[in-house]
Amino acid sequence: MKSTSLVFGVKQTARSLRQNALMSLASVLTVALSLLVAGLFGLITANLGHIARLAEQQVEVTVFVHDTLPVEAVRTVESQLKALPGVTQVTFVSKDEALARLKAVFANDKDLLAEVEQQNPLYRSFEVRTARPEQIKPTAEAAGKMTGVVKVNYKQEVIEKLFRVTRAIRVSGLAIMVALALAMVMIISNTIRITVFARRREIAIMKLVGATDGFIRWPFVCEGVFLGVVGAGFTSLALWSSYSWAWSGVQRGMPFIPLLPKQPLLLDLTVLILGAGALIGAIGSALSLRRFLRV
Repeated sequence: MKSTSLVFGVKQTARSLRQNALMSLASVLTVALSLLVAGLFGLITANLGHIARLAEQQVEVTVFVHDTLPVEAVRTVESQLKALPGVTQVTFVSKDEALARLKAVFANDKDLLAEVEQQNPLYRSFEVRTARPEQIKPTAEAAGKMTGVVKVNYKQEVIEKLFRVTRAIRVSGLAIMVALALAMVMIISNTIRITVFARRREIAIMKLVGATDGFIRWPFVCEGVFLGVVGAGFTSLALWSSYSWAWSGVQRGMPFIPLLPKQPLLLDLTVLILGAGALIGAIGSALSLRRFLRV
């Protein structure tokens, strides 16, 4: 692009923003609020997906065996579990180890621990992990049919519910983002249309003397991109500060919740939002100019 066209576009953009200050401010605020809602949905969806993936990786089958089962029979069960398709790890948990884990969980409940320690009613068990989450259910079903197995526990239902919630939030968030994007395009388009309408005779004269559509369109595209990027900039600052505050609060109060780290999440989100603001501004500008360029 020639430097003269660039200077012309910048000057015309500044002129238009001064003349339509209130409408420009309304556009910036609309873009900022709309992208803020979209960004919040994006952060929530990303963190839910992250938590679901971590939970999915930690899903395991717990296979409990009879207390009366001989050692050789327990080893046979272990061999059968290791031979199941998709099984990657089988860990034996003795009664004493199970009791130690229970003590760690209920360290403050002395009465309960005193009763349990007297006779240790806990079962011996195997903790079984698979290569893929979808192999959990068939593994649990196969383990439940083995001789000497008392019961089988696994939390696949919890994970499935979590993924259903994540999918629902993702779909609803996408629908809201699309609706907000359309609203932002219309707002910016209307803002620039006011400028275009005021300069319609000037545009017609420029067309008649041979100015290209690109030369005429450039100042309005600059204006639309400027409005979109400024609104996106405010959104990025708000999301950056709010997520940093929320992340720090969760780390202090509920460190067991595995939120995504602030970086590179916030940096990637900022780039995405700024790009979306610029794109929405450019589209809004293009829509507002279509009719006036037909001379």
